[in-house]
Amino acid sequence: MLIYKVVEICTVTEEEIEEVLNSWTSKGWHFDGLQFAMRESSRRPAMAFALFNRETTCGEEKP
Repeated sequence: MLIYKVVEICTVTEEEIEEVLNSWTSKGWHFDGLQFAMRESSRRPAMAFALFNRETTCGEEKP
């Protein structure tokens, strides 16, 4: 069974994105994508969502 993890990134900087990616991949999650939420008044994203997934067995508890 494939399970997913979504991590909200409120401060969208290179360092913060790197920390989230390195932290969750070191815990066994596989990076699946990054989605940005944009403001109309700015070219910089207001926030981002990092998406991860991993395989689990049916009897294994969700982490």
